[in-house]
Amino acid sequence: MNAYVFPGQGAQFVGMGKELYENSPLAKELFERANEILGYRITDIMFDGTDEDLRQTKVTQPAVFLHSVISALCTGEEFKPQMTAGHSLGEFSALVAAGALSFEDGLKLVYARAMAMQKACEAQPSTMAAVLGLADDKVEEICAAVAAEGDVCVAANYNCPGQIVISGSIEGVNKACERMKAAGAKRALPLKVGGAFHSPLMEPAKVELEAAIKATDIHTPKCPVYQNVDARPHTNPEEIKHNLVAQLTAPVRWTQSVQAMIADGATDFTECGPGSVLQGLIKKIDAGVTAQGIG
Repeated sequence: MNAYVFPGQGAQFVGMGKELYENSPLAKELFERANEILGYRITDIMFDGTDEDLRQTKVTQPAVFLHSVISALCTGEEFKPQMTAGHSLGEFSALVAAGALSFEDGLKLVYARAMAMQKACEAQPSTMAAVLGLADDKVEEICAAVAAEGDVCVAANYNCPGQIVISGSIEGVNKACERMKAAGAKRALPLKVGGAFHSPLMEPAKVELEAAIKATDIHTPKCPVYQNVDARPHTNPEEIKHNLVAQLTAPVRWTQSVQAMIADGATDFTECGPGSVLQGLIKKIDAGVTAQGIG
């Protein structure tokens, strides 16, 4: 079975989507429609901006969404997903690809999410860190111990076996990193991100995004969408809405999502969008499946 997967924030690069724009009339039309919806030329930043401009959450999220969705839509009749999934932000791309969200509504929701998350990041300085080479339960145990001392620290992204990203207050994450290293982690290093995504510190953004999601039409997708919060396939629009809201403060269960897709018959994974991060993670989760990219 064919599974299509979509990357999240961090996959962006200057020049992303430029070749698509220049060589595909459909891509050009969709990018220009996006410029109109956003009220500014995001394509200028994507194609010719600086890394710093592109790294702003309010720019990064719609940029990665656009590149991912347009890459998928421009494959034409070849694009026949039997299941989809996206990593964090990528879940919105997966929903558009599966026909649950229109291109326009998906972009509007992603922009609303990005603005709400940026606001939450600015309200309280926070961070994330990658932990390599430590068992999931040990990472969870250390995060819980740090949280019990009054700092915010949670497991945020289960990327693949032996790779978890933690999220929380700067003090909490720094404290946890030291303890992870002492417990035998190969590495525990802070990431260059705007804030503590998928942690309780995103609660203000969650409240804001919920109103936007409730007001948006989500349809029954043409194939199951495996969602981050529970790593299960969903086709019910109300369940999908609930999970999109919950995702902001809940961990991304990527390892579990890929395992569930494979258990349900996925043998070929195609990553749509910038970079190849998900392909690498999928091969670490199960070396027996194929993973390639478009875009």
